[in-house]
Amino acid sequence: MSQIQVNNLTFSYEGSPDLIFDRVSLVLDTDWKLGFAGRNGKGKTTFLRLLMGDYEYQGTIRTGIRFDYFPYQIKAGDMERRAAELAERWKPFCEEWRVICELDRLGVDAEVLYRPFGTLSPGEQTKVMLAVLFAGENEFLLVDEPTNHLDGQARETIQEYLSVKKGFILVSHDRTLLDACVDHMLVLNRSTIEVQQGNFTTWEENKLRRDSFARRENEKHLREISKLKKAAAENKKWAEKNESTKIGFDPVKEHDRCKATRAYIGAKTKKMQSRVRNMEVRMQREIEEKEGLLQDIENPAELKLTPLIHRKEVLVRTEKFGMRYRDAGEPLFRDLDLEIRQGERVFLHGANGCGKSSLMRAILAASGEGGEMSWEETGRITLASGLVISRVSQDTSFLRGSIADFCRERNLPESLYCAILRQLDFGREQFTKSMEDYSEGQKKKALIAASLMTPAHLYLWDEPLNYIDVFSRIQIEDMILRYQPTMLVTEHDRRFREKIATRVVEIGNAAGYGKNA
Repeated sequence: MSQIQVNNLTFSYEGSPDLIFDRVSLVLDTDWKLGFAGRNGKGKTTFLRLLMGDYEYQGTIRTGIRFDYFPYQIKAGDMERRAAELAERWKPFCEEWRVICELDRLGVDAEVLYRPFGTLSPGEQTKVMLAVLFAGENEFLLVDEPTNHLDGQARETIQEYLSVKKGFILVSHDRTLLDACVDHMLVLNRSTIEVQQGNFTTWEENKLRRDSFARRENEKHLREISKLKKAAAENKKWAEKNESTKIGFDPVKEHDRCKATRAYIGAKTKKMQSRVRNMEVRMQREIEEKEGLLQDIENPAELKLTPLIHRKEVLVRTEKFGMRYRDAGEPLFRDLDLEIRQGERVFLHGANGCGKSSLMRAILAASGEGGEMSWEETGRITLASGLVISRVSQDTSFLRGSIADFCRERNLPESLYCAILRQLDFGREQFTKSMEDYSEGQKKKALIAASLMTPAHLYLWDEPLNYIDVFSRIQIEDMILRYQPTMLVTEHDRRFREKIATRVVEIGNAAGYGKNA
């Protein structure tokens, strides 16, 4: 067991005036199973890269242990190389038998090591990388979002695998995964960084209690400051009024007063002024105690949605529907009978490659928005006439250029679009960047913001939460439950699905059926 000591860590990217980390100090134990959470763009991946020594920084990071990072870099031509060759490059001197043992724990046959990496499924590629990662010795492992784009079964396998490991940092926005796999949380709050024992739910419950206490303390300080201001103003007024009577008097009207009274009035005025100064000191102390109370409180803006009401109850109906891509032998699925009724939030569930995204493309094609079809269909798909669809695609690689270009292309009011991005915790500095330079989480938020601005009868969201931080996930959950839009969603975040879905439809090879969530 050893420690990672971070002292006065300060870092900003070259050419940027914004500090990612400002004099951060913390101590981590290399035996911990450490979950790592925070808003998109707060610096989670940057912190891991600093541990790896990829960037220059101010301050010190001291430890007697090596670091290794997931995911490994895939270079040009790597997809044609055998996985075993890549493993030798990723972790030199690692013995192959150790990798095979880790693959067995992940439920993967060792033969995948001898196949070209590009022929492996996304789940197999992830598991090979994790097997190589955990096959070393005397290392502290940095695991950066291992479950993105993976189906539910692959996520459960990785969850079970990580739950029996230790000595790692796990960056993830999947609350179920964090609860199952970690015993400490490292969280980038709005203004501070904290380390706390327990899983994500433990941290969240403690944060809610702290935030509630901070709000009560803030209200108490505000009341005290208001009282002190009022009392100080009254005392100052009396002191000024008293001082004005010190010089000059009417001997007829004020027969009991003489010149010696001036000293008494002066002393009384001085006492009042002293009282005012004491109140001002107390006010300053109250203000200082109030400062910082709310600096880490999450007050997410209330997102809005304007779903359209259709005159028909059933918006989408498929009858014995099937799909097969023209260059594929087997159909993705067939005999799918599905109805999407107004007000339902239907979640598609199944393994990667079973046709969930393809079904969404077929619905878009039936509405006239999908472009050229590269697949063959069986059965029938019927849409309510005049159906307006709003979409969030799984792919973000097409995002290019400025926000102004994006809004112009989609006919969106730029000022309103930027306001929604701000509600999703976009910093104003992001508005001047090209969209291709956004983080993956920020790209997803850009697509979600556009969908929220599009009034629609049906919202098609294809893995909308990939890379989205947990705070924004909760914000989006609250919005959906408030406005109750009709949705067809593919999403592997189990907690999100359990909260939002009114029905789950299983899609698999040659079969499809619905069941109540």
